Amino acid sequence: MGLSVAIVAMNEEANLGRTLDSVRWANEIIVVDSGSSDRTVDIAREYGAKVSLKAWPGFSPQKNFAFENCTQDWILSLDADEVVTTGLAEEIQRVIGDPDAPNGYWIPRKNLFLGKWTRFGGFYPDPKLRLFRRGRAFMTGAVVHEDIVLKPEFDQRTGHLKNPMVHHAYPTLFSYMEHMNRYSSLGARAVVEKGYRGFSILDIVLRPMATFIYNYFFRLGFLDGREGLLLHLYHAVYVSSKYAKAWELTRAGSSENEGP
Repeated sequence: MGLSVAIVAMNEEANLGRTLDSVRWANEIIVVDSGSSDRTVDIAREYGAKVSLKAWPGFSPQKNFAFENCTQDWILSLDADEVVTTGLAEEIQRVIGDPDAPNGYWIPRKNLFLGKWTRFGGFYPDPKLRLFRRGRAFMTGAVVHEDIVLKPEFDQRTGHLKNPMVHHAYPTLFSYMEHMNRYSSLGARAVVEKGYRGFSILDIVLRPMATFIYNYFFRLGFLDGREGLLLHLYHAVYVSSKYAKAWELTRAGSSENEGP
């Protein structure tokens, strides 16, 4: 049984080489680039990847396009800043050779924040359904927090791998805060589409405080030291920003409807 690795990328020259080096053993590597202005495409080709250029239609459609370009029996979906460990590589090669294997596998993920593995606060094992039989799974179309799911017409049994992949998520505070700012805007649009309206002290003040207390104290985020404090503090800011931006969107909409 062969394996395709599917990656979507844009301006990932700082990460992509490390990721591709960890999957050199795969039968096929598919990289879909959405218009990089750096060396992302060159690096992908240097590693022998099959590169497609496609304008960005959204995360889920881009991922599904990458899956459709895969030709092997199994697909491993990776982000451009994720690395397959040696133990995981060996485990994947073993399970895809099993004819009785389920249609998909969950993989634990080590998330790095400011270069440190975030072990507590709900950030580990952070399992992701990333390994699946070709044609039997797809990326959902959610605006934020997209997920891979098995197609309903196939057996829904899944397995769990023991060895982790490593996510080089946020090497700097700037990158983390920039990401949270972008995701809070997307999250605001998503909750407004679901009918969220108004200015809520509960959501803008109390919910972020409860999120911080739960993750930092009850889920032991404080054990990750200074990095853990910053991670959970700014995650709480993200929660507050999402609902404040949702209020702003509905307020702007109301003002437009009222007219001059």
